[in-house]
Amino acid sequence: MKDRLIGIVSRGGSILAKWMLVHRKQNPMYELFDDICDIMREWDVSFSLGDGLRPGGLADATDDAQLRELDTLGELTERAWAKGCQVMVEGPGHVPFDQIEFNMKLERRLCHGAPFYVLGPLVTDVFPGYDHITSCIGATAAAYHGASMLCYVTPKEHLGLPKRDDVKQGCVAYKIAAHAADVALGIPAARDRDDELTKARAALNWERHFELSFDPDLARAFHDEDLDVDTDFCAMCGHDWCSVRISKEIQEFASGKAPEYAVERAKRTPGLTAEQRAILEQRGVLSPEEIHRLASKTRDAVGAQPGAKASCHSDYVDDAEAARRQREAVNAPASRG
Repeated sequence: MKDRLIGIVSRGGSILAKWMLVHRKQNPMYELFDDICDIMREWDVSFSLGDGLRPGGLADATDDAQLRELDTLGELTERAWAKGCQVMVEGPGHVPFDQIEFNMKLERRLCHGAPFYVLGPLVTDVFPGYDHITSCIGATAAAYHGASMLCYVTPKEHLGLPKRDDVKQGCVAYKIAAHAADVALGIPAARDRDDELTKARAALNWERHFELSFDPDLARAFHDEDLDVDTDFCAMCGHDWCSVRISKEIQEFASGKAPEYAVERAKRTPGLTAEQRAILEQRGVLSPEEIHRLASKTRDAVGAQPGAKASCHSDYVDDAEAARRQREAVNAPASRG
């Protein structure tokens, strides 16, 4: 422990370490572990194998003391299982974000997959008063990489005993961390409530929005502070600039359901006018003879050489062959068409 910046931060760990130094004896919890297992088994109590050498600052994370303890906890896990006792393993408290995945995977390997229980971990040391936030960031990563249970941290962590609202803030932060990890892991149905709340937002259904939120009273209070009526917009952007309201208008227009374009019922048109009939009669209804006659006029087009082919004739057959093929096409039976 001599190279650590802060030494032992576990209350039980520090007491045991001092006892060992004063009495110059092995940890009694370790020496008597098999006897303790017998008592735990008799009363059907599960072990939470402690992290007496957990790091209390980023500088001490993943050091030799922490890793040696973790290796010993793996040994004790097997000894407890052999006695028929259930086990979970307590994890570190302060760990840089980039070391969390390694710590989670190492515990699963050394402790044979026993459930891992972590405090945070805190990913920074410089936010006293906000450690419920710094720790829930680490808790999300820990849960995503294999932690089984999260121990919440309050804003009073490192500073004093938490009050009622401090406990609430800590619990909410860890509900967020656990839920975010469940969603990221793709646990079935974990995201269902999120999707339902998104639908309520899209529908601008405020009552359903609050009902689905984790803390309905707080959500309603924040909403009503600026706008105490349930409208088709909120106070963030106001009516004219509400993106959700505008998006609904876009969808209605794209689907043909915009009110100004809606038709109440089907209507009959007056039918074709004489001018419309004339247009239809002239749209390319020409006989083969008329087509040929019109095409032949291009022989004498301005700049054309005398005897030049008509522009509708092939460049690969002469006039006589083209005329023969035209006659065959015109006189061919209808079944060949």
